[in-house]
Amino acid sequence: MTGSARNAVRGGFGLIGPRRERHVVPAGDLDALALPVGDDGVVIGVDAEGRPAVLGVNRPTPYEVTLIGGLWTAQVLALRTAATGARVAVETGRGQVWSGLAQAAGGGQQCVTLHDVGRVPPQGASAGSPVLVIRDCGMRPPRGRVVSGPWQSVLTLLPYLSPTAPRLLRNSALVGVQRVSPDEADRIGVLMGLPRAAVESLPTLGDGVTLWCTPRDRKFVMTQGTETETGLLGAARRID
Repeated sequence: MTGSARNAVRGGFGLIGPRRERHVVPAGDLDALALPVGDDGVVIGVDAEGRPAVLGVNRPTPYEVTLIGGLWTAQVLALRTAATGARVAVETGRGQVWSGLAQAAGGGQQCVTLHDVGRVPPQGASAGSPVLVIRDCGMRPPRGRVVSGPWQSVLTLLPYLSPTAPRLLRNSALVGVQRVSPDEADRIGVLMGLPRAAVESLPTLGDGVTLWCTPRDRKFVMTQGTETETGLLGAARRID
């Protein structure tokens, strides 16, 4: 080895690579580098600016979500969550409306399972096998036997604002609201601290549009079915 080659060798790191100018980004441009989609999220649609909106249901901490909306949106979320490799357990009193989805999801693997109300067994969620429990139990869902925990999120579907909604909304880290009546919109606005403009928009939302909100943030999201989802579930709709 020549002397120049020996000088090019760094202990334990091999040869020094070619020199290049440093890539420098002004501090004001850093926000532009943010990725719209996380690697552990479910793309649930696009926001008002047309950017992908992501729901991160696979978490190492308990995560409760309440959706006041339609079955179609909940089923799209189930399909897209299963597509990330997570398991989906559906607790429902209307298994007939979920059976086609459960059979179609997973390409023959049982990644979506259906359970009667109050009969969801322990799911054994883990970082390698996260779980989303969807509770489709009507207007007055009973307290679930299986609750949220590490790597196990729970989404409760309410068709309308029900007497149990205030408790569910208080305990939820995220709330989704689709088209509701003006009276329901007013009550949801109080519970979630929504600005008046958002409250007034809720009775006019189109099919597939959801206001996802927390006590601090809110975002309108349009969910559009893929060709496969539309073939299985039909077009987006608020009323089942």
